[in-house]
Amino acid sequence: MKESCAFQLRPDVGGCSTIIIGKAVSATGRYLLAHSEDDYDCLVEVHKVPRIRHKAGETLSFPDGSAVVPEVEETYAYQWSEFRGEEGISFADCFVNEWGLAVVSNNCNPCKISETEEQRGGLAYALRRLIAERAKSAREAVELAAKLVEEYGYAACRSYHFVDKDEAWAFQVPVGHNYVARRIPEDAVYFIPNNFTIHQIDFSDTEHKNFYFSADLVDFARRNGWYVPANEGDFSDFDFARAYQKLQDDGEYDREDNAMRTRNAWPFLLGYQPEEWRPFCVKADKTYTAADLKALLRYHYDGTPDDPCAAGHDSPHYHPLPNPICNAMTAESSVIEFGPVPALTVIWRTVPKACITPFVPWYFGATRVPRGYEWQAPTTAQRTHFAVPAEEMRIDPNKAIWAFKILHYITEFDYAGTHERVHRSADKLEKAWEAEQPQLLACYDLLIKDHPAEAAELLTSYTETKARQAWEWALDMIRELGERKIKENNGTLEI
Repeated sequence: MKESCAFQLRPDVGGCSTIIIGKAVSATGRYLLAHSEDDYDCLVEVHKVPRIRHKAGETLSFPDGSAVVPEVEETYAYQWSEFRGEEGISFADCFVNEWGLAVVSNNCNPCKISETEEQRGGLAYALRRLIAERAKSAREAVELAAKLVEEYGYAACRSYHFVDKDEAWAFQVPVGHNYVARRIPEDAVYFIPNNFTIHQIDFSDTEHKNFYFSADLVDFARRNGWYVPANEGDFSDFDFARAYQKLQDDGEYDREDNAMRTRNAWPFLLGYQPEEWRPFCVKADKTYTAADLKALLRYHYDGTPDDPCAAGHDSPHYHPLPNPICNAMTAESSVIEFGPVPALTVIWRTVPKACITPFVPWYFGATRVPRGYEWQAPTTAQRTHFAVPAEEMRIDPNKAIWAFKILHYITEFDYAGTHERVHRSADKLEKAWEAEQPQLLACYDLLIKDHPAEAAELLTSYTETKARQAWEWALDMIRELGERKIKENNGTLEI
């Protein structure tokens, strides 16, 4: 076997990336959200969860947290990208609900409060699902998250992102009962790897135009010696990220992979490197499209000093530091174009690696999940999320995810010899789908007023068709690459 890449994985580094574009600098006139979800050893299943009415006295709890939360009378419907692993995955799943609210998150470890200390809160996985089920807007999501964290506490260090077509917020929470949230301005670009990015806070913003914060946020940091104000009573120099982020062993705040993503993503987005350390957001001087964000989610720092292949690695994914945006851990990438109404929100999603697969348009208004992308009822998935049977993780040709994963495995053994061919083919398919959108939306507009059922079926059949085309494309690419390899090796399959 040819040893083409190192396959040295570092589960302690690497992670998700999130990009948010303000509606004033978005080509759609609405906020844009892009997210890469990075996790090892998982399958991604998509569900459409309907509204559910709950009986009086019902509660919600999960094995990864101690909180027992009373159910509400009725929970909202949502599309759910579920990351399934044998031991359960607490911090990965992505949601878009019936009101057009999206929920994604980024790990921000390590923070100065240990997850094993007494301060550890009772909420973990529950928080994202509660937001998807109970909030109608990004602002409502922040207010609900704040209430839940204050009451139950939180068990990790994360940055949640609550986005709808008109507003976007970053909600950053360390272990415990504290939090801070900041609104992403309409004319700004936001990027975060896996660290806290909120710095100064306007504590006079009692109307919450731009900030929310817990009452004990500053005092908790002071009691622990993490912050001493320059002038007593004046907290304008309080920096949340510096106060709560734990230093690395080398005395730096930033993990190397986070620093690398930050110094490469911002020039990609802006054309220059901001001077500010860990910029929260930057005012934009251009208009962004979904295609721009897809390109960033595929980025390997090509042509920069951090380009893994330029450093001698055969693949940009597998080497000692999984640092690119598209990296060894990436399990799903998505770009969300919020529509004028929630049904027309399109989630461009791809698994596992955006650089070798097309972004497929999934319309929220689709009433069914395409065949092969869901293999159990949503209620079963909810019940077994933290108890996934081992046999479910085995290769299954009836699950679309495996065609994409196998294609990824094949390309990794000969990245230089396969990547360009696969990427060109994926790009051609993706551009054809992008070109179809105006006609699809025109047909929807003709139907929706007098024939709403037919309009919904149009989005459903369209999403099903594109998801099936992507699956068939992956199988075709596997066959083509396999046949080519056999031909190159005089009739034998040798990798």
